[in-house]
Amino acid sequence: MFGCMNKLSMLAATLALLTCNSVMATMGPFDIYEQALRNDPVFLGAMKERDAGLENRIIGRSGLLPRIGYTYNKGRNTSKVTQINEGRPDFTEDRNYSSYGSNLTLQQPLLDYEAYAAYRKGVAQSLFADEAFRGKSQELLVRVLENYTNALFAQDQIDIALAKKKAFEQQFQQNEQMFRQGEGTRTDILEAESRYELATAEEIEARNEQDASLRELGALIGVPAVDISDLAPLDQNFQTFSLQPANYNSWHEMAVANNPNLASQRQAVEVARYEVERNRAGHLPKVSAYASVRQNESESGNTYNQRYDTNTIGIEVSVPLYAGGGVSASTRQASRTMEQAEYELDGKTRETLIELRRQFSACLSGVNKLRAYQKALTSAEALVVSTKQSILGGERVNLDALNAEQQLFTTRRDLAQARYDYLMAWTKLHYYAGTLSEQDLTKVDEAFGQGPRSQ
Repeated sequence: MFGCMNKLSMLAATLALLTCNSVMATMGPFDIYEQALRNDPVFLGAMKERDAGLENRIIGRSGLLPRIGYTYNKGRNTSKVTQINEGRPDFTEDRNYSSYGSNLTLQQPLLDYEAYAAYRKGVAQSLFADEAFRGKSQELLVRVLENYTNALFAQDQIDIALAKKKAFEQQFQQNEQMFRQGEGTRTDILEAESRYELATAEEIEARNEQDASLRELGALIGVPAVDISDLAPLDQNFQTFSLQPANYNSWHEMAVANNPNLASQRQAVEVARYEVERNRAGHLPKVSAYASVRQNESESGNTYNQRYDTNTIGIEVSVPLYAGGGVSASTRQASRTMEQAEYELDGKTRETLIELRRQFSACLSGVNKLRAYQKALTSAEALVVSTKQSILGGERVNLDALNAEQQLFTTRRDLAQARYDYLMAWTKLHYYAGTLSEQDLTKVDEAFGQGPRSQ
């Protein structure tokens, strides 16, 4: 007896361990995000783009720093020298000799507005790359949650479609049986059959949508596709989040100050502005200090068998006079590009604030929508029960039952959609405000359970 009890205990422990492992195998949105940080090609590409963009600061600064150059040459020369003598025969000499030259030069810009403008442009390009990457990082959070909720909503639609098919199949069989008994009509049978086929079509569409969403999630984490059973489902009793701050004006100010897309576009305007200055500098003089150390031996025929050691230090002034109108044309072209960037900033600001307002309103109305859909679901469930009882009493017909069932399933679908819409609105509100972070995704992640989803 005790041996049997021990075996049962071991079996129970094994089942508990398997259940625990199954639970631990499920992934929430934050788990997907952590894997996406290491595998999403879009994010990894954005990271390299940021790293490349940061080099612009150093590239721009290089124009303000000293430049050191060294040249060396050594050669073998063969020449014929003819000395012309008036009234006497010319004197000719063949020379075979070696020559070399060595030159070390140091140059430091003292006054170079073009180099300064290029430096400021490089700083703006570096800041642009940094802000653009911050935007791509927040965008990854949105993409993860969007594909995650799309996959779960598709599963909800599949479940609803299967429940519809089961209910309409039962209704079809019941109507067919009543028709044989002479109590029903052919119309009732056709109505149930029609709704069954519509539910089948909805199931097919939902499965296609789910497959696409699961493959999108797989692309984020570097696998062909994610299985729906690996995703933690949404807790049906999750509570909506408090909205802080509660007024739109504060969110407006946060978006203007923190939105990375607006910040990067502002830096794009700065890049264009300093490109105008860089081109305009083509009309300005340049002053630089230079020093050189040169050694030459037999560098030319005039210095044959002569060696020179020359040290030079001085100031060089370069004054552009005329460049065929290219400087003026380049400046005008850069000015138009800057104006274009300014218009694009205005357009991006308006677009961002419109989306910010939309998501803010969706968060406020989402709370009431969820409450209304929950009450509607309770009423729809009660309506199905009362309709079936009324049919037995002869007060309702089978079509009324089908309509009640259809209303119940539609309400379930709308409630599921409202839940995911609310989570996305809350997330996107922080995204457009420029404050979306891993902590926000962690908060959303808590709304999802950790049990495996049934299929």
